[in-house]
Parts: sequence; C-alpha cells; structure tokens
Amino acid sequence: MSLLGNLFCSSIGRKFLMAVSGLILVGFVIGHLAGNLQIFSHPDKINGYAAFLHDLGPLLWVARLGLLAAVVIHVWAAVVLTLENKRARGIQAYGYKHTIQATLASRTMRWTGVVVLAFLIYHLAHFTLGGVGAEHFKGNLPAYTMTSDYYIAGFPVVRAGAEVQDVHSMVVFGFQNVAVSVFYIVAVGLLSFHLLHGVDSMFQTLGWRNHKWAANLRRVAVVLCVLYFLGNLAIPASVLLGQVHLRADVVAALAGAGN
Repeated sequence: MSLLGNLFCSSIGRKFLMAVSGLILVGFVIGHLAGNLQIFSHPDKINGYAAFLHDLGPLLWVARLGLLAAVVIHVWAAVVLTLENKRARGIQAYGYKHTIQATLASRTMRWTGVVVLAFLIYHLAHFTLGGVGAEHFKGNLPAYTMTSDYYIAGFPVVRAGAEVQDVHSMVVFGFQNVAVSVFYIVAVGLLSFHLLHGVDSMFQTLGWRNHKWAANLRRVAVVLCVLYFLGNLAIPASVLLGQVHLRADVVAALAGAGN
C-alpha cells in the first residue's frame, strides 16, 4: 500500500492526519487572533491588514482552500476514529493509554468540535461573507481612507491615501449586538476547551511528548488556550463596554445616509 493509502486507510495514519491538520488549524487561529487584536490600535492597522490580505488575490484563495482541506480532513479523521473507538470494545479512546486518565476536555471533544464547526460557519457568514447583519457590511459601509502606510516586516504593503474596506467598523457593528457577542464568547470558550485536549494529543501523536516533557507540554497547552480565550474575549467585551467604538466620521456618514 502506498504512503498516501496508509495515511487514509490505517488508524495510525488517520491519527497523524488529524494531528497535522490540527497543527495547521492551531497556527491559523493564533494568526487570526493576532490580526484581529489590531482592533485595539488605530483603524489604519486592522483596515490595512485586511486590505493586504484582500490584495493577495489568488494566493489568499490558495490559503483558504488549504484551510478548508485541513478542516475537512480533521473532521473526517475525527468521525472515523470515533466510530472505530466505539467498535473496539474495551480499547481506550483516541489519544489515551490505560495509564492516562481521561479529562473532561477529552470526553467532550466531539461535542465541542460540532459547536466549533457551527460557529465557524456562522462566523464566516457574519464577517467574511456579510450575510448576517448585511446592512453594516461589505459595500454598505463607506470606504476607509488610509491615513498612513501599513507595514509588514518593514515593507509598506498598503499606502496612505488608499481607499479600503472599513473592517474596523464592521467588527464594532458586529459586536455591538449583545447576542452576537455572547455567542462569540461562548464559542471561543468551547474552542479553547477543544484546543486544550487537541494540542496535548497533537504533541503525543507527533512524538513530541514523552514522560520527561509531558507535564511541561501540558502547561504549554493550558497557557496557550487561556491566552487564546482571553485575547478573543477582549474584543467583544471592549466593544460592549465602549472602549472600542465607531469613529465620529462613520457615525456622521451613516446618520446622513439615513436622512
């Protein structure tokens, strides 16, 4: 059997695919959070960041398709491994030996995974596609004029004076809805809980965890997940508390459009 066949047809191969796809998705959610945290800086930052991603054109779609493939493989492997574990009576669930006690995070992986998948679909419809609350998204908001250059790695990638999409206002509008903010906070809390066991299992599957390093890697997973949750919590909380708000020119423009 070929290497590709072993990956998809054997239990060990599917565990490896789940770990690697999980590693890709962990890298994405951390990078995504880092980009979103620019909401706390000048609007040039997050708007320039979004414009830079948009200007990647085909490369952005390659990245999106790669992430979609990682999600599909991760979900498929999780479902298949879960069904295999159910059929294998008396065998411990994925990622655990008889000497390792199952945690609440590990026992609820499938349920947190389902909720996270539903959240991902909603989040894309809300902020990326603009299908939820569309009156304040995409082309319905005034364009934003950059007041300074936006730099990545020391290179200006979006110039001052460029008209870009006002992602800053989109985010504020979205999280001013209390129901949306509460759902977002609960969902990222479950995602963080999902990551807690997922990162730990990933270390084990990829051979990065041994008896000597197990405790330290567990601490790394806990710290990572707590920081991830707090970072995501800060964004809607700051909007609801008025610490991050709409600019005066946006309020005036929308008020004028409504008259």
